[in-house]
Amino acid sequence: MLGSIRHFIKSESAGGVVLAVAALLALGVSNSPWAAAYQRFVQLPGELRVGESLVLAKPLLLWVNDLWMAVFFFLVGLEIKRELLAGELATMRRALLPAGAALGGMVAPALIYAAINLGDPVALRGWAIPAATDIAFALGILMLLGSRVPTSLKVFLTAVAIIDDLGAIVVIALFYTASLSLPMLAAALAGIALLFVLNRCRVMSIGPYAIVGLIVWVCVLKSGVHATLAGVATAFAIPLRRPGGGSPLESAEHALHPWVAFMVLPVFAFVNAGVALDGVTFATLTQTVPLGIAAGLVLGKAIGVFGTSWLLVKLAGAELPGGASRAQFFGVCLLCGVGFTMSLFIGALAFDGQGASYETQLKIGVLAGSLVAGVLGTLVLLRACARS
Repeated sequence: MLGSIRHFIKSESAGGVVLAVAALLALGVSNSPWAAAYQRFVQLPGELRVGESLVLAKPLLLWVNDLWMAVFFFLVGLEIKRELLAGELATMRRALLPAGAALGGMVAPALIYAAINLGDPVALRGWAIPAATDIAFALGILMLLGSRVPTSLKVFLTAVAIIDDLGAIVVIALFYTASLSLPMLAAALAGIALLFVLNRCRVMSIGPYAIVGLIVWVCVLKSGVHATLAGVATAFAIPLRRPGGGSPLESAEHALHPWVAFMVLPVFAFVNAGVALDGVTFATLTQTVPLGIAAGLVLGKAIGVFGTSWLLVKLAGAELPGGASRAQFFGVCLLCGVGFTMSLFIGALAFDGQGASYETQLKIGVLAGSLVAGVLGTLVLLRACARS
């Protein structure tokens, strides 16, 4: 199990570097003479037509956010299921600290954001933006610090980020769902039921699940619920163990990791991170939306993750990750404020149709907050490692 965790960490850290390059490239291009070409690229129309009854027409940006990110959520679902059944979250004792830390790390940033944006009902729609941790970026930073950071802290950060993703999935399903089409929702639920019938019938090949999952994705997309949730539902149906040995779930996870880390997420970053900085001033950063996002990521994550962990240690007998000092642990709590991918994704749902101003504020807040959290976490860890 520890070997699979090490493999996961290595692939996530390498993906974090590629993700950072893609985000910086988008930021550079959108502030260059090629800015207009970049905008035309992300709005490039694409259409999928099956006869006259099924037509899906979207710009490239939405194809990436709705379809490609469903693959990302499928991988997240596989990771969550594996951790719940056979990993770091399989027992209450092991799950207590990261689960509590993740919950605190979602609630505190949301409360800080809501307090700052209390007077603006449109801005309040973004309360969940600073609640998520970007595992690729955060682990990438930890890996750059090498063996000076105990492996137990990397495992803790991985577990917190995975539970964060589960919480984000629930938030999207409950709070960022458009008006529902009951017939399409019923069709999606029927497809999900078929997925679990395949599981009960011990179908071990991934192909049938992928085919049914794609149908479920179309139905969920047409139902008004965000289509990426189809990826999670499909992942939860994949069998963990094969009767003769081996794991279909882990095989799918390992096969998908490089595609998600080096294609899906970098493309998502490139089409979503572009923001024109022309006219952006310090006053822009102090607007309530970017301020709330940045404060939630930097202060809320640190307070929520560290504070909840401290309470669990004092009151519930939980133990901090082995071999790590409190200062190192606090540094990792700060790194939980690096919230790029899921924060941008939730923000796009929250401010859909609200205009370019909110989109710009979203991206500035996420980029600034994640950068500050990453730098502070790195400095604290470097100082703590030098002392140990």
